[in-house]
Amino acid sequence: MAEENNTTPSSTDDTVLQQQFMRAVSSFEGIMLSQINIKNKLANRLNYGIGTGLVILGLIAASILILLLTLSSQINRISDVVTEMNRDFSVVSARMAHINSAVASMEQRVALLQGMDQHTEVMNQEMTGIATDLETMRTSVEQISGHLNTVRGNVDNISTIMNHMDNEVSGMGLEMHRMGQPARSFNKMIPFP
Repeated sequence: MAEENNTTPSSTDDTVLQQQFMRAVSSFEGIMLSQINIKNKLANRLNYGIGTGLVILGLIAASILILLLTLSSQINRISDVVTEMNRDFSVVSARMAHINSAVASMEQRVALLQGMDQHTEVMNQEMTGIATDLETMRTSVEQISGHLNTVRGNVDNISTIMNHMDNEVSGMGLEMHRMGQPARSFNKMIPFP
C-alpha cells in the first residue's frame, strides 16, 4: 500500500510536468511561427521595395539616355550650322579681298587723274588715256557692285542660318521642357527632400 501511495503522486507530477512541457513547447512553436511569418512579410515588403526602386531607376536611366541622345543630336546640328557659317565667312573674306584690290586700283587711277592740273598742255593727248582709265574704273565699280551683291547674298545666308540656329535652340528648349515633364510628375508624386 505504501508503495502505491508513493507512485501515485509521482505519476501525477509527471503528468503535470508533461502538460506544462507541452504547453511550453506549443507556446515556443507559436512564437517561432509568428516570428517566421513576420520575417516573411518583411522580406516580401523588402523585395517589393527593391523591385519598385529598380523600375524607378530604370525609368530615370532611360530618360537620361533619351535626353543625352537628344542633346547630342542638337549639338551635331549646331556644329553643322557653325561649319556652314565658317564657309560663308570665308567666301565673304575672299570677296572683301577682291573689293580691296578693286579699291586700290581705283586709288591708283584717281592718283593718275590728280596730275591733270600740272599737265594741261598735254590734256588732249591724255584724254584717250583718261577715257580708258574711266572705263577701267567703271568696270571696277561694276565688279565691286557684283562683289557687294555676292556679299549681300552671303550675309542673307548668314542671317537665314542664324534664324535656323535660333529655331533649333528654341526647339531644344521645348524638347528639354518635354523631357523634364516625367521627372516633374514623378517629383510631384514622390517629392525628394
